[in-house]
Amino acid sequence: MREFSPQAARSAIAALFSSIKNDLTELARIPSVSAAGFDPGQVRKSAEATAGLLQRSGLGEVRLLEIDGAHPAVYGRTPGPVGAPTVLLYAHHDVQPPGPAELWASRPFEPAERAGRLYGRGTADDKAGIAAHAAALRAWQGRPPVGVRVFVEGEEETATTHLEEFLSRYSDWLNADVVVAADCLNWRIGQPAVTTSLRGLAECVVEVRTLDQAVHSGIYGGPVPDALTALSRLLATLHDQAGGPAIAGLKSGAYSPLDLTEAEFREYAGVRPGVRLTGEGALTGRMWARPSVAVLGVDAPGVDDAANQLVAFARAKVSVRLAPGDDPARAMRALATHLQANAPWGAEVTVVPGDHSAGLQITAAGGAFEAFRRACSRAWGTDPVETGIGGSIPFVSALATALPDAAILLTGVQDPQSNAHAENESLHLGDFEKYCVAEALFLGYLSASG
Repeated sequence: MREFSPQAARSAIAALFSSIKNDLTELARIPSVSAAGFDPGQVRKSAEATAGLLQRSGLGEVRLLEIDGAHPAVYGRTPGPVGAPTVLLYAHHDVQPPGPAELWASRPFEPAERAGRLYGRGTADDKAGIAAHAAALRAWQGRPPVGVRVFVEGEEETATTHLEEFLSRYSDWLNADVVVAADCLNWRIGQPAVTTSLRGLAECVVEVRTLDQAVHSGIYGGPVPDALTALSRLLATLHDQAGGPAIAGLKSGAYSPLDLTEAEFREYAGVRPGVRLTGEGALTGRMWARPSVAVLGVDAPGVDDAANQLVAFARAKVSVRLAPGDDPARAMRALATHLQANAPWGAEVTVVPGDHSAGLQITAAGGAFEAFRRACSRAWGTDPVETGIGGSIPFVSALATALPDAAILLTGVQDPQSNAHAENESLHLGDFEKYCVAEALFLGYLSASG
């Protein structure tokens, strides 16, 4: 059998879905936070659980991929019929830190089902991607009509620190005609999407110093600028009056507005009633095709520890999301130039460049995209829309460079209410089941299309 009928695929996934959901729940119970300061043994435990799930799904040659100092990735492959294309299925098994426990309605690593959604850290981002790949393989009883390779990363949430080493060492194992990365969002519940663009990233840490050491705020206050105020004024120069980025030289693009309303967007994001949205133009353009600037953190005395002194120095982490096609190295230089040129009161400014990655623009044409559109249409009953994502997936950009002839499909198991990276992360189980059906159908349609 080279392809399922839609009804056969729905029936196969429906029969398996209780088990699929249980697999996801067990993965999400593992606190596989890859960030520094968390137990790396839990990330390894997650890798081992992922490998076990892929083996039970019929995937052959499953193993952990190791790099010194890196969290383990998981790899497996199954050959397809002679002449069939090869598909690389991507996901990641590491997760974000849970954040304050009191902000969760249920425990972050004890998945809980409520009102058709599964809540827990990693349920959506991206252990659902792992479970979906396993489900598609199980629907084909471990014998898909195409060659399948699976790569499940363990450092995606920490900027894939060792990505280049993984790609260099295991490049022959990752070669494929089509890449399916199940780490993106659908347009909304009941409306699938194909993501065709990712923004890039340029981050830095900026330090402002005004004194050799802290001094008494009463004795010296007035003539002496404190570093925290100087830093605050410097950070305020990063945006124009409308709240858009004020850094010279950043590129900007445009995107179809689709049918997103401001009211819907504000509800998704949880914007407080009196807060005005920043920037100008279509919301989709602001999120996906234009740069944005955010201050992610500040190092300075905390309120509870503050003394009556003028602080000598303060630091902040600044993140710039870049329009697809912008050069991250050039953007980093533009960011550093802006910060150094706008130092208030002659304060000393030091900029330490951090993570940076290129964005990606995909032309969603060809047999693989048509096969996926057909699969989504059969699974959801409606055609997918083309969307962008304001974030970055470094693995995808790097693999697109390594495999310039491969079709890159960025597919969605999440939805705008999944709350990835925040408290009460969740997965819509109805759409998750439809995605599993779509991926199973896609493997057959791709085989038939050649």
